[in-house]
Amino acid sequence: MEISVIFEKGLEGKAPPAEWLRGVVEKALTAEKAGTASEVSLLIAGQEKVHQLNRDFLGEDRPADVLSFPMTSEAEQKAPFVTPPDGLEHLGEIIISLPQAVTQAEEHGHSVEREMAILIIHGVLHLLGYDHDVPEREGRMRSREAEILRLVDEMDRAGKTLNTTLNPK
Repeated sequence: MEISVIFEKGLEGKAPPAEWLRGVVEKALTAEKAGTASEVSLLIAGQEKVHQLNRDFLGEDRPADVLSFPMTSEAEQKAPFVTPPDGLEHLGEIIISLPQAVTQAEEHGHSVEREMAILIIHGVLHLLGYDHDVPEREGRMRSREAEILRLVDEMDRAGKTLNTTLNPK
């Protein structure tokens, strides 16, 4: 799997480490049997950038915690996949607002890492065609989020990812 983690300028060191973030993306992709030839980009950004992307590309003039931009449409995801020339299935991009993740972590009484894991899992599932637009689909997506979060928790307990405590400001 190819998982790129990019930090908006000035956010390096204020978010969980790139290798931990990459591990969460990989765990979600593996749980969904996405395949080893999958590619995802993860951008950790400030609230202004996420708000701008939400407005410019999704028509929502408001802040957001996570945005997902799949590379394929839902119809293409259901069709037989043709391998691109580079051999990778380009799933898309996930953008997370670090300030919003910090705020939500405080509101929910858990760590920033846990909130970031929740947002990453949510974003990956959107890239793979999950949605929460109707109650039935929302229930399915929430169930998968909870299952994958348990896998991430197990991975952390096993020491396979970094278990850091951050308090970004």
